[in-house]
Amino acid sequence: MRARDIMTRPVVVVGPATPVREAIVLLMEHGIAALPVVDEENRVVGSFTEADALSGVLTGEPVAPGRLVESVMTRLVVVVELDTDVSDIAARMLVDRLRSIPVVDAGGLAGIVSRRDLLRPLVGHDDAIAAQVRGLFKDYTGHRDLWSVSVTAGLVTVRGIFADEAERGLVAALAKTVEGVTAVELAGKN
Repeated sequence: MRARDIMTRPVVVVGPATPVREAIVLLMEHGIAALPVVDEENRVVGSFTEADALSGVLTGEPVAPGRLVESVMTRLVVVVELDTDVSDIAARMLVDRLRSIPVVDAGGLAGIVSRRDLLRPLVGHDDAIAAQVRGLFKDYTGHRDLWSVSVTAGLVTVRGIFADEAERGLVAALAKTVEGVTAVELAGKN
């Protein structure tokens, strides 16, 4: 298996002139640990990580007005090509303690491989869908387990008690946002 087979795309990116505050919002919004920093030609010129964002806390300037990504980004970035074997990517992540690695094609950013991307093939497709749906539900409920989730061939079945019809609709809508979900069945009472 190669990088091209497991990479995530499109990639959420920032430019060197992106305000640090905006980059932090993107990290949080997308639940990711790093953003590739790309130039006008889509070449990777750095990486803005959670650690880069936190380094500002140590200096007392975490999100100072006017502070740009280029002032705190990691400049030496490990990248891999589309045909890099996933075992080589995993080894590099472990040795260098990386959470993600940008994938390039002809010098331009083509995708990104995260630890989660490496783990996904280790479990069945339905298991990966179920994990994502459970994560969305935990975010919605404040990390309370209100519903059980099972997935068979992309059909998500949610069992439990729902507050009302509006919550049933919201739960179904949340589940449908996960890639690979073909249908949602709600089995439970209001």
